[in-house]
Amino acid sequence: MMKAKELKEIKAMSTADLEKKLADLKKDLFFLRMQHATNQLDNPVRINTVKKDIARIKTIIREKEINV
Repeated sequence: MMKAKELKEIKAMSTADLEKKLADLKKDLFFLRMQHATNQLDNPVRINTVKKDIARIKTIIREKEINV
């Protein structure tokens, strides 16, 4: 889960950087799901936190699109 300090840093990022971070999070989510399917995942809660982080990034990108 993102902390307030991390959220401030993310909101200060450019849209291109946010898109890159979003792609990285989606890749992480894919690998977490693969590990979960093969019973190799130690912390299944991590899947939910990554999903929420993806949603936060998408929200920030959308806010930037609207404010332009």
